[in-house]
Amino acid sequence: MSETKLRERGASPAIYLVAAGLAAIAGFGTVYLSFAPSDNGRPEATEDLGSAGVGSAKNEEGTAKGPLAGLSKGAMAPLLARPTPLDLPDINFNDAGGAPKSLADWRGKVVLLNVWATWCVPCRDEMPALDRLQTELGGNAFEVVAVNIDKNGPDKARALLQETGATHLALYTDPSGKLFAALKAVGMPTTLIIDRNGKEIGRLVGPADWGSPEAKRVIEAAVAQPAS
Repeated sequence: MSETKLRERGASPAIYLVAAGLAAIAGFGTVYLSFAPSDNGRPEATEDLGSAGVGSAKNEEGTAKGPLAGLSKGAMAPLLARPTPLDLPDINFNDAGGAPKSLADWRGKVVLLNVWATWCVPCRDEMPALDRLQTELGGNAFEVVAVNIDKNGPDKARALLQETGATHLALYTDPSGKLFAALKAVGMPTTLIIDRNGKEIGRLVGPADWGSPEAKRVIEAAVAQPAS
């Protein structure tokens, strides 16, 4: 109902406030949708959101496709499983000693790339699970690469790994601050599953139980894919 019609009917001031509030809420929703990212966990137009899990696309016969198809369930329900591997930009960061590293250093190995910060409470909470995943599955075929994006040096990040008992995770840092934008990330933590060819096959925005059976099945499926 318009403000003019409300005035004509002699509506009370309280009704004006309610109408204004509803208009503000509607306006906020429009802005939120307008600025929603085109990537980062949003399924492509051809992807199916049904029982096969978020982002597990189906072909004309209705069969899920992609190396992680059908695994977006349970603890991995928020996982976007790419129907086809996605090329990534150059991703650079440093190791604990400050030496430069890039994803090319892990070519031939499946990587779970986790972007985190010490001020991110969900990041802190999932560190033990990431450490457990590395402990149980890490080796020649797979590695958890957790990259800290704090801007004040590695000391706080190193201390947090120790405090959370994540003793099997190597310390990697991004002092340039460019990694978050390069990955088109919009939430913390953001985790990518990268295949042996250095391509993204899965992405999960937010914390997850990476020590769960569902997470292990995701990694085992990725490791089972041969390099091209």
